[in-house]
Amino acid sequence: MTMDIHEFLTSPAETARRKGPHGRIVMSSRVRLARNLRDASFPGWAKKAERVRVFELIRPAVEELPEMKGAFSQAMDSLSTLDKQILVERHLISREHAAKSAGSGIIVNRDETLCFMINEEDHIRMQALRPGLQLRQVWTTIDRADSALEKRLQFAFNPELGYLTACPTNLGTGIRVSAMLHLPGLVLAEQINPIIQSVNKLGLAVRGLYGEGTEALGNVFQVSNQMTLGETESAIVERLEKVVSQIIEHEENARTVLIEKKPKMVFNHIGRAYGILANAHSISSKETMNLLSLMRLGIDVGVFPGVDRALVDELFILTQPAHLQKQHSEKLTAEERDLLRADMVRERLRHVSRPIAKPSTPASPELDKPEKQ
Repeated sequence: MTMDIHEFLTSPAETARRKGPHGRIVMSSRVRLARNLRDASFPGWAKKAERVRVFELIRPAVEELPEMKGAFSQAMDSLSTLDKQILVERHLISREHAAKSAGSGIIVNRDETLCFMINEEDHIRMQALRPGLQLRQVWTTIDRADSALEKRLQFAFNPELGYLTACPTNLGTGIRVSAMLHLPGLVLAEQINPIIQSVNKLGLAVRGLYGEGTEALGNVFQVSNQMTLGETESAIVERLEKVVSQIIEHEENARTVLIEKKPKMVFNHIGRAYGILANAHSISSKETMNLLSLMRLGIDVGVFPGVDRALVDELFILTQPAHLQKQHSEKLTAEERDLLRADMVRERLRHVSRPIAKPSTPASPELDKPEKQ
């Protein structure tokens, strides 16, 4: 029985309303584990027949997990290019997995907090996701699923090296812990590069919106561990949580200082972003993301009274190319998408009044204090 991914996925409006701790800055938390079967070639080496065999072994084992009851389960070659692209835009699969066909698959649970990619770079890439800063919770979720799967499948494991993976960087625990952060304050204050450098020195990676090799669209950055060997999973989770907490503090401080010292600069960025979004008749996905980021900052600092951040977060999803295409039956060119995107954003912002620039925000009364000389 084939299931329609669009009927299964939560609507963008509902996704945008999901709340989590530190949600102003931390958009989501994720823990991913890489696992391989003991007596099978890695997906990159395996011939099609073997990939199909591995898929048929893993799929039922995952579907039988109690937390995967009623899950969406599909082979990649039975999904359209558009479906795969939508899964990438929702951060449920990687761009690499979207390019896979026979012998690869995806299984996502009902509330989209658990997702299994079968035969991506490794036989299984399982990930747990939650909104806001919830790294320990996602670790607990994925650890439980991993332990249950280990009883059903024979994983490739070496007593000295740990779990064996296709890429040496995942060897050992096979864990990748990451948080997706919205950091417009640090970008506007021109402090983002020193922060990235210091995070890199701590052995963590900073990437763009869609992971490795992508740019930080909309001031969104992914911070994740690089080391997977020689450190326990819980130590890696704890270390990342500490670093993310420090970045949150730096971002909050950057916003406070900017509004205190350079209010006009901040309100100029926010006002222009609103002006273009509310009035443009053609706009690219990239420009939309970057401007929505500034509008999100405006909502956070109180210049759009009564506007919920969920509006911007929903537009973040809806204005991406595949989500936009999904709303139209005929195939759109990039130019047509830019026109339709602008129409949609103008329509959605019709009831949003222009930002009220003011020297302080209701959320931060300390901004009224006189500057130290």
